[in-house]
Amino acid sequence: IQKLCDRVASSTLLDDRRDAVRALKSLVKYWVFPSKQKYRLEVGIQAMQHLIHVLQTDRSDSEIIGYALDTLYNIISNDLEEEEQEENLPKQVDDLGSQFTEIFIKQQENVTLLLTLVEEFDFHVRWPGVKLLTSLLKQQGPQVQQIILVSPMGVSRLMDLLADSREVIRNDGVLLLQQLTKSNAAIQKIVAFENAFERLLDIITEEGNSDGGIVVEDCLLLLQNLLKNNNSNQNFFKEGSYIQRMKPWFEVGDDNCGWSAQKVTNLHLMLQLVRVLVSPTNPPGATSSCQKAMFHCGLLQQLCTILMATGVPADILTETINTVSEVIRGCQMNQDYFASVNAPSNPPRPAIVVLLMSMVNERQPFVLRCAVLYCFQCFLYKNQKGQGEIVSTLLPSTIDATGNSVSAGQLLCGGLFSTDSLSNWCAAVALAHALQENATLKEQLLRVQLATSIGNPPVSLLQQCTNILSQGSKVQTRVGLLMLLCTWLSNCSIAVTHFLHNPANIPFLTGQIAENLGEEEQLVQGLCALLLGISIYYNDNSLENYRKEKLKQLIEKRIGRENFIEKLGFISKHELYSKAAQKPQPSFSSPDHMMFDHEFTKLVKELEGVISKAIYKSSEEDKKEEEVKKTLEQHDNIVTHYKKVIREQDQELEELKQRINTLTSQNDQLQATVTQQVSQIQQHKDQYNLLKVQLGKDTQHHNLHSEGPQVNGIQTEEVSKLREEVEEWKNKHQVLQGQLREKDSLIETLKSSHVELGTTEQSSQTSRSGGLELSAELHKELEMLRSQIQLQSAEISKLQVENQKLQATTDAVLDPGAAAAANSSELEQEIQDLKREIQALSEEKEALKQHLDSSSSTVAILQDEKSKLQQEVAESKKEQDDLLVLLADQDQKLSALKIKLKDLGVPVEDEDDIESGDQGDDDEDGDEEEQD
Repeated sequence: IQKLCDRVASSTLLDDRRDAVRALKSLVKYWVFPSKQKYRLEVGIQAMQHLIHVLQTDRSDSEIIGYALDTLYNIISNDLEEEEQEENLPKQVDDLGSQFTEIFIKQQENVTLLLTLVEEFDFHVRWPGVKLLTSLLKQQGPQVQQIILVSPMGVSRLMDLLADSREVIRNDGVLLLQQLTKSNAAIQKIVAFENAFERLLDIITEEGNSDGGIVVEDCLLLLQNLLKNNNSNQNFFKEGSYIQRMKPWFEVGDDNCGWSAQKVTNLHLMLQLVRVLVSPTNPPGATSSCQKAMFHCGLLQQLCTILMATGVPADILTETINTVSEVIRGCQMNQDYFASVNAPSNPPRPAIVVLLMSMVNERQPFVLRCAVLYCFQCFLYKNQKGQGEIVSTLLPSTIDATGNSVSAGQLLCGGLFSTDSLSNWCAAVALAHALQENATLKEQLLRVQLATSIGNPPVSLLQQCTNILSQGSKVQTRVGLLMLLCTWLSNCSIAVTHFLHNPANIPFLTGQIAENLGEEEQLVQGLCALLLGISIYYNDNSLENYRKEKLKQLIEKRIGRENFIEKLGFISKHELYSKAAQKPQPSFSSPDHMMFDHEFTKLVKELEGVISKAIYKSSEEDKKEEEVKKTLEQHDNIVTHYKKVIREQDQELEELKQRINTLTSQNDQLQATVTQQVSQIQQHKDQYNLLKVQLGKDTQHHNLHSEGPQVNGIQTEEVSKLREEVEEWKNKHQVLQGQLREKDSLIETLKSSHVELGTTEQSSQTSRSGGLELSAELHKELEMLRSQIQLQSAEISKLQVENQKLQATTDAVLDPGAAAAANSSELEQEIQDLKREIQALSEEKEALKQHLDSSSSTVAILQDEKSKLQQEVAESKKEQDDLLVLLADQDQKLSALKIKLKDLGVPVEDEDDIESGDQGDDDEDGDEEEQD
């Protein structure tokens, strides 16, 4: 060995170094035999560094690299071939590989170098490199994982092995990734995001799914490493729609006999992979989404087919039941589907009934009965609908009187009172799950009556359970019944009252608790203490002899509070209690260890402290607690009511949303139909116009060569129509002129009357000026109308001239000859102008009508003003007459006074003298002003 190592280290020729490395390889190839064991140790100690140096320096020669990698693998690996395992090895051999691995990875560059060599495509380099790296991971997994994780693109390089076309390298690459992904979430995520799921599922499909060989098993183990306890990868697996690709794995035929051991192993791993995705330990949201995806893709239906199939091996059937259990656990949609599954029997029976028949059958395997119990528990978990259906099969109104079919409730009662203690325990636990967190069903179950024997009156189910307890049956049976009673009475005061109504129950419980029994009976004593504590805590004091205070006094006298609390603590201190509290699935090594249920451990944990406090409470504290309880119950009732209202509103909202979606889709369809029809109509219009144009051209061409006179499609009939329209416009114009003349005369009459009225009193001048202003405005409008009429007259005269030309032209048209063809385009243009002018005249006619309407309204207003003015003039005339009479009277009085003054000798001037004097003064003043 020393000489070979020297040749490897010092030889200049590559062939010499290669031969030396080959010789070293042959020395350690069969190290498992006693004669070769010492060579492994010597070669490892002396040659390892030289071999690593060869890997670093002789990269160009693949043959020597391959020999060096094989030699290192044989030194480090503890894996043995089948033919090499015939002889036992010393124990120190197991540690030898670990020690050499530690030496190799001490220099991290060695692992990085190995990753580089694995990238080589040469088979003689890549394959031994993969095997060596796998062996390193087996020996020192966490250390090698850390080195690969920090190495640039380390994991990505290894992922390329799955794409290798050589199956040997690809399969060993799967084994390498198995070791690489063990218990390392960071590497698991990197491998998953390097498209590992797609590649592994492709390999499983290529190998034949469950019918494939050991390669399928290796791929499934790698998938489990990637998905188990890794929420990120589970979500990525679901979002990538890889759950749908699992459905073909579980397609089994009608003939299920003669399954190979490899197929059983593969299918077992496939079922475990499904359970990894829906495990109760996963986050609830992730589990729920995977459960729904499995239902929608048909995976649950496929599993139920295997469940009801014949000829399936027992271990596969058991694992399938466990898988279906976790797929439906807590998912209402899946639970409803499972309730509808029927077994292929005649007549068909529900799958639940068939499974319960296996559970209460003592000849069935123990693991199968545990699996059925777990399936039933998962079916009822958070499933009030399913709980109600199970309990309803026990109620008197729903029991089948003919006895042709066996219901789930009858099977549970039969198992509850059978002679097999395991059946008693399973049936009691199953029935307890039917009552879990459902106070309504606890009350309904009190109605169940059992016929114990012929001639005796029926006994209630609650009474029968307590009767069996007092008969001193097996410990397992009593534990199951006590768990059922504790679940039944908890949080149900009516059930507690029924239990206390039997006078034998409390003495039995106190007697069991007070006795000093062996270790086996301590568990029963603890459960009896729990049941008695529940009877106190949930007691509504409706029975006078069994009020809370009296029961506490009874415990104080016969048992002692400290002793009672100690016995109550036996439950949680029991070893089997802690095992059952770990996970929901019942897993027991033997039937004797089947004592506690997972959900019951939660109930004990919830009530143990509460009952301990309740034993020491006084009556006043109990009253306060009852008041608090009532308040909480009222609050809960209110919350429940609002939850119900919210649920109903949510349902209505969903219905309205669905209706809106339906109407929206219908609207979209109708709009699409309308759009399509509009386009079709437009197409038809275009086709019609095209045909019309073509028909016009054909008719034009035909008429030019026929007898009928026509010029560019315009016949003599159209010319005659135009003449009639012109005559009609003339008549209308004359009528309008006559109306305008009448309006003018009326306005002139009004104006003259206003002028006559203008000479009256000053008070009426304002009204008159307003009337004159209106008359002036009206006059202006009339002037405008006259100007427009004159314009129209000019246009009409023009039209008459054009009409004469048109008549002359039509006469020429009527005369067949060459002139018609020459003047046809000019005639057509003139006719078009004539039409436009006629249209303009019609518009002006409308404007004239509007002006006439406005003038008529103005005339009406003036007439009203005239009548008002006439009234005012008449009133002013009357006032003037009155004033004249007054003035005449005053004149008479003045003349009489003057006469009297003259008679008295007073000089009085006459009015004429006064007026002349005043006039003279005025003249003088005027002369002075002129002088100035």
